[in-house]
Order: sequence, then structure tokens, then C-alpha cells
Amino acid sequence: MPKTLLLFLALAAQTLIAADRPKHILLIMADDLGIEGLSCYGGDDYPTPNLDRMAEEGLRFTHAYSQPLCTPTRLEIMTGLSNQRNWLYFGTLPKGQKTFGHLMKGFGYQTCISGKWQLQSYDPPDWPGAAERRGKGQLPDEAGFDSYSLHHTRNTEDKGSRYGNPTYERDGTLHKEIEGAYGEDHNVDHILDFMGAHKDDSMFIYYPMALPHWPMVPTPDSPEWKDPSRRLEESTDYFPDMVAYMDKLIGRLITSIDEMGLGEDTLILYYADNGTDRRITSHLRGEEVLGGKGTPAQTGIRVPLIARWKGHLTSGVTHDLIDPSDFVPTLADLAGKPLPTDWITDGVSFAPQLLGTKPSPRDWCFFWYDPRPGWDKDHFTRSIFALDHQYKLFSDGRLFDIAGETMREVELTADSLSPEATAAKAKLQAVIDAQMALPLSITAKTEVDAYGQPVTE
Repeated sequence: MPKTLLLFLALAAQTLIAADRPKHILLIMADDLGIEGLSCYGGDDYPTPNLDRMAEEGLRFTHAYSQPLCTPTRLEIMTGLSNQRNWLYFGTLPKGQKTFGHLMKGFGYQTCISGKWQLQSYDPPDWPGAAERRGKGQLPDEAGFDSYSLHHTRNTEDKGSRYGNPTYERDGTLHKEIEGAYGEDHNVDHILDFMGAHKDDSMFIYYPMALPHWPMVPTPDSPEWKDPSRRLEESTDYFPDMVAYMDKLIGRLITSIDEMGLGEDTLILYYADNGTDRRITSHLRGEEVLGGKGTPAQTGIRVPLIARWKGHLTSGVTHDLIDPSDFVPTLADLAGKPLPTDWITDGVSFAPQLLGTKPSPRDWCFFWYDPRPGWDKDHFTRSIFALDHQYKLFSDGRLFDIAGETMREVELTADSLSPEATAAKAKLQAVIDAQMALPLSITAKTEVDAYGQPVTE
């Protein structure tokens, strides 16, 4: 075959590969919202028309999981590693850890993060043991992002408000208590400004939202917002307003991306870092659901995942299991690149489900969960467990039936297990054993309390 024809075919293949992959990726992660918070999952209480439309136009995952609390999920999603490998302290992305920011920047993407950071310094100075942990995490410009606009980049006592009259750091400049502004509006402004400036480049944008995390306060669409003295008024009554405003911002992003002519080039992923706040009671398909944030219950870990890629994704639903560590290998696949040889991940790519190729989905998810040490984490304990579509097994031997698309979980007694449940228990125990045999972080090897002191039995 002539060399010119070979070259033509190679270039044609490269063009086909590029056309079959998104040029831009926007990863959105809501803060504290389980599946009961979205009507497209069967939620009864909060209209979410934009996310519903996103699900109708794209792909909705019914079995996506997170860790029960924000930092555990943020650490896992950004590094692709299960928490037992690299967990140190709450609110900390350890120095030297590679993130998907580094990964995508290395692949030639322009990278941006906008929203909530809370990964550099969490403990206030008077918390016992704080001196050992303060300032030990990464700043956003160390984590592979070309541009950022973030709440809580440094010390907890200096973070200010994330909502009304916000404080945020943007590309090295601190903006304190911006009177009359709303923090999430600024986050979306920064994303759209970045996209407008770099639309000819490949872009990876990570939007770890603040909404609808506590404090529950008025949004610009709440009647109370009209009174400046009430903009930081705290009440769970504002939770529906916060969900509605979150959905409105998703709609603004989708509409703006389409108006910029980037809709067919942009994959949008919507995910959540953990379940809904425990102060909130909602309804899912007619059943009452108490928020499970911070707990290893289904209400703490079962979260939405929706993908939208205009003109490319066949709309539908998938029941494949998704774990936070899966995002790193997925991003590499979406970029059409192999993971660097020195990059270790515990994830399984779900890019095939997005690209329309044959998937090899995982058949279990593993959780090592312990948010200690850290300020206000003294009421937490350690949970180690694994699950599949039907069962969830804890390292202490407790087994639950979790089958279905709701928050259902029923504990099974050891003396009444079916052969299927017995086999599943053995399978999941093998998963736990294998994961705990991997190299462990210092904190995972020695259990500590909220102050960093070894736990004694």
C-alpha cells in the first residue's frame, strides 16, 4: 500500500477518534444531594426541570455512589484512589497527590476549577492537634488548574460566606465579602468567562458546587433576598429554594454552552459528593427519606449521575455501578489517552457507556470511610464496606439487601441467608480483604480520633 494512502488513512482514523470524543468536559459536583433531591430519579418534593431535561437528552445512571461526606469523595474523585490509600485529615488534599487537573493539563487541556475548595487547611487553630494539620493540603494552583475561583481556599476561620456577600479567591486574588453578590453566580460567571476565552482549545472544567450545602439561606430568587439583612438568615425552610437555584444554574450553563456553539463539543457530567443533609426530610416515589449525609447508609452514598453530550449521547438509563475513583480513568478514556504509566487508580472507566462502545462495568464498589481527624468530626467512627447491585457487606459482618433504584436497605440475619446471599457475602468479603491488603495511608493503618490521637479499644 502506498505511503501516501497509509498516511491518509492514519489521519482519517485520528479525525474519527477526535470526532467521537468530546472536545470539552464540564464536571459538576453538587454538595449534599442524594437521588431523592431530583425529580428525574423519582423525587417528589423539588422541581428540577433543567436536570430533568439533561437526563431526558442524555444518560442517567441509577447506581452511582459517592463516599458519605465531602472530603472523602473529593479526594477520591480527584486522585482516582480509594481513601484507604491516601487519606490523612479532613479537608486536606495531601501535598504531592496528582489530581485529574494534572492529568488533563498533561493531555493538553486548558483546566479550570470554580466553586468550593476546602482542601488546604480545615482545622481552626484552637482545635486539639490542629497545629499538626493546618496548611498541610494543596492550594488550587498546585493541583493542576490553570484558572480558579474558589471558596475556602485557605484557613477555615477566614473562609467567609459561600452564598450571600461571598468571599472567594480568584487566580491568586482574594475577594472578601462582596456586598450584594451571590457566590454561586460568581462561580458560574467564572466558568463561562473561561469557556468563552478558551473555546478554541480543549477544556476540562471542574465545578464543585457549594449548593445546596448548609448553611441553608435565601437565594437571589427567594423573597427574603430582597431584604439585605436577611440574606444570611439560616433555616432549613430555604432548602427547596437552594435546590431550585442549583437547577437554575445548571440550566444557565447548558443554555450558555449551547449559545456559544459548544453544545455538541461539550460533555457535561452532573454528580454529587454525598447524600442530603440529615436535617432534611424528602420523599422518593412516595416514600419518606431522611437525609443520610455522613452515614454509610444508602441515603448517605446513593447519588445522581447524569451525562449530557448534545447530538452524541443516546438518551437512556444505565444501571452500571459507578464509584468516585472511576472518574480519573474515565477522563483519560474520554481524552483518548492512556493513563500515564506512573499513575495508579482504583477506578474503572465508564467512558464506554458515554462513547457508545462496549463497556466492562465494575461488579462491586468498595468504601473505606473515616473522616477523622478533624474539627467537628468527634462524633464519627470508621466504616469499611463493599456493595454490588443486590447486597452491602460491612467489615463487621453485617449484610444488607439493597436491591432496587431507591434508598431501600434491609439487614439480613446470619441464620436466614439464602444461597445467593451467602455467595454474595463471600464475594464482597473477598473485595474488602483485597482492598485492605493494598498499601495503606498512615491514618488508615492506625485508627485515630478527631484530634489525631490513636484510638484505643
